[in-house]
Amino acid sequence: MHLFSRFQFRDWLLANDPALSRLRMASRVTLTIVLVFLILLAIKAFILPLPTAAFGLGIVLSIEGGVAVRDKGNARQLVTRLFGCAVSLVAVAIAAGLEDQRVLSDLVFLVIILLASAGRVFGPRGFAIGMFAFTSYFMGAYFQPPLAELPEVTIGPVVSVLVGHVVRAVLLPDDWRRDLLRSLESVSGRINQILFRLAALAASGDIGDADRQELRQLEERLKEVVLMAETFIPRPAAGVFDGASDPAAELAIRLFDAHLAAESAIVLSFQSPPPFALVHAVIEADAAELKRYERITEAIKDQPQSETVRALLWLGEARWLLTEAINNGRASGFSCIDAAKDTAQAQAQAIDFSLANPLLRSALQITLAAATAMGFGLLLSRERWFWAVLASFLVFTNTNSRGDTAMKALSRSLGTVFGIAMGLVLATSISGEPDIAIPVVAICIFLAFYFLQVSYATMTFFISIVLCLVYGMTGVLTLDLLKLRIGETMIGAAAGTAVAFVVFPARTRGALDAAVARWFQALRELLDAIGEGKSGFELIALSQKIDACYRDVTVAARPLGSPWSVVTRPGQIRQTLAIFLSCTYWARVLARSYEAPPADVDQRRLIAADLALIDDAAPRGSACFFVKRRASRTTGRHLPVSREGARVGLEMIGSALERLYPQADTLPFASGEAIARSKQG
Repeated sequence: MHLFSRFQFRDWLLANDPALSRLRMASRVTLTIVLVFLILLAIKAFILPLPTAAFGLGIVLSIEGGVAVRDKGNARQLVTRLFGCAVSLVAVAIAAGLEDQRVLSDLVFLVIILLASAGRVFGPRGFAIGMFAFTSYFMGAYFQPPLAELPEVTIGPVVSVLVGHVVRAVLLPDDWRRDLLRSLESVSGRINQILFRLAALAASGDIGDADRQELRQLEERLKEVVLMAETFIPRPAAGVFDGASDPAAELAIRLFDAHLAAESAIVLSFQSPPPFALVHAVIEADAAELKRYERITEAIKDQPQSETVRALLWLGEARWLLTEAINNGRASGFSCIDAAKDTAQAQAQAIDFSLANPLLRSALQITLAAATAMGFGLLLSRERWFWAVLASFLVFTNTNSRGDTAMKALSRSLGTVFGIAMGLVLATSISGEPDIAIPVVAICIFLAFYFLQVSYATMTFFISIVLCLVYGMTGVLTLDLLKLRIGETMIGAAAGTAVAFVVFPARTRGALDAAVARWFQALRELLDAIGEGKSGFELIALSQKIDACYRDVTVAARPLGSPWSVVTRPGQIRQTLAIFLSCTYWARVLARSYEAPPADVDQRRLIAADLALIDDAAPRGSACFFVKRRASRTTGRHLPVSREGARVGLEMIGSALERLYPQADTLPFASGEAIARSKQG
């Protein structure tokens, strides 16, 4: 028996790194840094001596070019890099010119921080140029190059920009067809993980609470990569396919079906575990065994396990169709699918420069946090206070609320402490061995940016190791220096957290309220569309919108549900998210199962009841995350999802919505309560 024979390393890698996006970004950053360093080293050895600031700027801007430049298309990326390079040279020149006027230089640094942060209102390009400006002034103030060395210093940023573009456009380019293939392979890998877990549970014959939680986590991981894969499938300008004959539309349907079938297998397995032989047959694509189960489904149609068997058979078929699409993609490179037309046009849009714009409020927060970190950092060290400002600036990056900022500050502090501890051990162990230290530095840089999107603390951990090794190779590594870095980092993290909570605080509840409102609106749009008699791709697109909104809800709720949170109970947050997940799943069932003509009287009644529940729950925002609910009770009832998906979907949406604010033991949608609760665990 070869139950796990197909779960190879590449499948595991793709399942954990969809489209290999993290691997590619880490490779780009690492390769750019290595090439820039070697080129600058060659220039120094054979052409003219270069100051340390040129190396520092070249390396730091290599990182920013790989992480911050997010424009679509090589031409736009090059324009952003060139603008960033120009801004970088100006920032370094200003820092060098103010070298002898430290107070004025510090004040100008705060102005640079304000402008760099406010630049985010101009979109991805403004964000990237702002990061170039901030890091360049930071490095200029840190290394303090004299004005006479500026021509040599400029070589670092110029080489970094040019090499970064070559790496991104030529050596490791973007390719949506390749990314589509890899993301589909990731979907397949995560479906395999679900099947392997179901096989283990089927063999044991029992599914406990811990098993349900694990399956829900696997379901969430599948949803993440499906949402990514959907972004790679080219869509018409209107966003909705015209018909299934379009190769892109056919692929989108196969992906949607595979996702829905996998979720159905999980949901219905909570009700009744599947036979082990059937799960094994699905994994091994055993056509004869699957045919046998197809023949016996009618004989057991009134038994609880019948719907589980149907769900597994559907998953087997959907998985086979997805595998066929993957094989065709490998053979043809999806040449039959036309690339999406670039409809992006430069539109003159008024930019809101008032404090009503959260980006501008964030810019003021960042500047105040930097000023606070600068003040306290100077008390600790006149020479190393830059680390405090750096920490206070970075803890606000890609955060939406004060809870997000606090979590990021904590991650940076912990990553720095443990990274320096490990770096000190490594630097001491390989002191005087550059042949060993340099490859270790390269590996740590790669690992830092490989884990950047997964764990900010892990990224900070590896970067701290790199700094320790660099200090060791340059002969400046001391215990006092490392203690100083930890202290300055703590100051910056604390300053960022304090300002986030005091000045223009973006409450986590506020961000969650907005995300929940978008989710309710997306669900309302789906129900309205069904009431109007729409069907097919239009409903599927609306259900995918609900999926995306659910992801936003989970992100917004993350600070509330973190283990260290003191404002809520993590279990309560997870329970509410499970209800939203349940409703999102049944919305997909509804979208896939419903067919025009317009809904009958019974379905219209259910739609009206669901809309009434939305009207009642939506105005309360995120209050549902703080409702205490009794433990779920499950019954033996099973629902005919395979035969009455549309009606059951409407019924289960209502049942899930009622669970947000339970009023009594017997709810209007009580007939659908069993599966909804089993879905929620």
